[in-house]
Amino acid sequence: MPRRLLRIPTAVAAAAALGATALTGTASAAAAPAPSHLTGTLADGATWIADVPAGWNGTLLLFSHGYGPTVAQDAPSDEARTALLGEGYALAGSSYDPHGSWWALNSAERDQFATLDAFTRTVARPSRTLSVGESMGGLVNAQIARDGRGRVAGALGLCGLVAGGVDLDDYQLDAEYTIASLLLPGQDVRLTGFGSADEAAATAQRLTGAVTAAQATPQGRARIALASAYLNQSDWAPGQNPPAAGDADGQEAQQYAWLGQGVLAFIENGRWSVEQSAGGNTSGNAGLDYAALLRASEHAPEVRALYREAGLDLRTDLSTLTRGAHLTADPKARRALRETSTAGQRLAVPLLDLHTTSDQLVPVEQESAFAARVRAAGDRTLLRQAYVARQGHCAFTTAEMVAGVRAIDHRVATGRWDRVAEPASLQRAAQSLNLGGAAFVTYRPGRLVGVRAS
Repeated sequence: MPRRLLRIPTAVAAAAALGATALTGTASAAAAPAPSHLTGTLADGATWIADVPAGWNGTLLLFSHGYGPTVAQDAPSDEARTALLGEGYALAGSSYDPHGSWWALNSAERDQFATLDAFTRTVARPSRTLSVGESMGGLVNAQIARDGRGRVAGALGLCGLVAGGVDLDDYQLDAEYTIASLLLPGQDVRLTGFGSADEAAATAQRLTGAVTAAQATPQGRARIALASAYLNQSDWAPGQNPPAAGDADGQEAQQYAWLGQGVLAFIENGRWSVEQSAGGNTSGNAGLDYAALLRASEHAPEVRALYREAGLDLRTDLSTLTRGAHLTADPKARRALRETSTAGQRLAVPLLDLHTTSDQLVPVEQESAFAARVRAAGDRTLLRQAYVARQGHCAFTTAEMVAGVRAIDHRVATGRWDRVAEPASLQRAAQSLNLGGAAFVTYRPGRLVGVRAS
């Protein structure tokens, strides 16, 4: 579609007036048609960056980065940055508040809107702004899609943690509790209320060690499958073909491969960060029926088959888990997490979510929980979800990401989806770019296990 090109010769002076730094390359400031890179600092100490191509098309992509160090980013990868700048988009993003937890939901949405304001003052007002978010930033992106009417025109989520922090902590606790109870029976394993990152790392080491040892026996493998079901753990691991339907042994082997590659270490470090942000333990399992929880999982047939193969009584293990479920959350911390770290039910602007079908850190089933909430709020026409058949968290090609940007840009420009978010259309669009191929497929994720009533 035709787009206007903006040239901003006064941007360097404006940046200096605001205390920002403008980098323009080797040409003189007077000759440069636009700054290539801008940086600045927000009121809470967060930093922001922006990249503006010489032939800017007028649209700004406001990028929300994922969990990790609070360093400003404005694109999912260097390759994506190059490709999107080549498409004519300007890019901007913030670090979030650097003084708090890596789980920066207390400040992320505020800092992203402040970055948009800083860009507008420093460069120019975009003709439209599209929000883009990855992983934890996908949750920030969903919040912006909820709250950003008049500020953003549409949003693209990449492997987003869209079910929110409360659901995340709950189902992860169920899996951790299962490992500790069945593979480390009688041992005191701290699962919540970490006093330091070292405590969280020690728990991760113990749980990972228990899983590694358990993999050597049929009984251990059955219990790993049970914990994986509660974790919503994918059964398609890197470098392998998807297991055949009904191949319980193959499914468990690939779930174990994910667990052996550091998933539990990531989970425990994340719990420490969430508890820092919320001010205490955010999840509990008191009164939870673990048999009912398993019945809700698409992995239940795998678990039952492996328990039969191992000669274990599944009902006994499920009763053990249910009887021992006494952990309770700090109500204040849980309330704080719900207030800061969910996207709510509403959408104010169109949102396209992309997710890989095998995501070991943010299960694709999060998309089903999010979609159900959006439908219940009456905003289903604003949401589209598309899936890429690939293993790994945020394992998109540059072509798939650019195709997603083009699709949401089309929806905003025309006011219609026009099938651009359907798998075949996204596949054709991505393949035409010659930027790493594409694997969009028709897919429907299962139910997210572990979601509590409150």
